[in-house]
Amino acid sequence: MKRYNLLIVLLLLIFNITNAQKKGSPAADFSALKEAKTKIENTVPAVIGHLQAIATKEGDNNILTNGKAALGKEYGILESEWYLYRGNMNNCILNNSSKKAKKCMEYHTQYLRNTLINYKNYITYLTKKNGYLGVEGDTKIDFNPSEITTKLNDAYFNGGDASNRMKGNQKKEFLGQTMADDLKLKPYAELAQ
Repeated sequence: MKRYNLLIVLLLLIFNITNAQKKGSPAADFSALKEAKTKIENTVPAVIGHLQAIATKEGDNNILTNGKAALGKEYGILESEWYLYRGNMNNCILNNSSKKAKKCMEYHTQYLRNTLINYKNYITYLTKKNGYLGVEGDTKIDFNPSEITTKLNDAYFNGGDASNRMKGNQKKEFLGQTMADDLKLKPYAELAQ
């Protein structure tokens, strides 16, 4: 009798593991976080390159110096919100029922979306043809706040569903991967070189 119980437990375990890894199942990998991180970080060299071109054209290095300082401030706001967002999303999942967790996650995603929109508006203003610096060419930046937050929201919703099938420490470890050092935004000073 004990052999059959062990066999059933093993089969259930195998079923849960394979089910959790199926593509399209709510077992979310958090690759959307890496993608969002990359898109955010890529804005800095693009904007600085644009400022450098203007400074060279105008023969005024203050444009680059002042622009970099202002961009650093805006990036710093986004960097703080990025860290808070990931922690808040994990707390929503760990500390709430499924229904309350989704509402909590939607709230924090909306807050991140607003921060991303503010950042997008700032960098768009700096790099548009008719921006305050009067530049002739547009710099194209692949940065869409709605697209980014929609993907992040889906990843966390799926992650929440997957974590509901886990127990105790396994759940914390699974969600803990979203706070890993490789998902932190690089410091502005490093990107602005």
